[in-house]
Amino acid sequence: MTATGDEFRAIVESHSSMVFSVALRLVGDRGLAEEVAQDVFLELHNWLPRLESADHVRHWLRRVATHRSTDALRRRKVRPEGQSDEWEDKHDRPGDSGGSDCGSMGVAMERMLLSLPEAQRTVLVLRYGEDLTPEEIARTTGDPVATVKSHLQRGLQLLRRKGSVVLKEYVRG
Repeated sequence: MTATGDEFRAIVESHSSMVFSVALRLVGDRGLAEEVAQDVFLELHNWLPRLESADHVRHWLRRVATHRSTDALRRRKVRPEGQSDEWEDKHDRPGDSGGSDCGSMGVAMERMLLSLPEAQRTVLVLRYGEDLTPEEIARTTGDPVATVKSHLQRGLQLLRRKGSVVLKEYVRG
């Protein structure tokens, strides 16, 4: 797929929010997510002649955004906590900041997601943030479908355990 400057610009504009969203959910840092997105689109410029269709471009962008986000995390040596009890001790609860509105619940959810191990966070973001099937996630990450399903199951279980600790203020008794 070859593209002129205007066509490339249109591709970037139509996919930039998806690429940035994937990167932000995986790295948890707005500035780093912007860097990842820029790197992805720079790489796209070189790869575009080899991509065959709009669907191929979209799939390629998701895959590369996922991999570049993982690379960025490894460079920064970010290691998310794995235990819900450790997490409760190290992070503020939503009610601690004064108020339990919907916005602070969203922040708490984002923080819980970012605290998951990288592989689990990646598959959860691709499944529920990008609405990909386990088979599509496997093609994106290069993992077997069984591994993707295992990461989904374990990630959801850990997220539920963390949520039961952190989101108590949002549950009506």
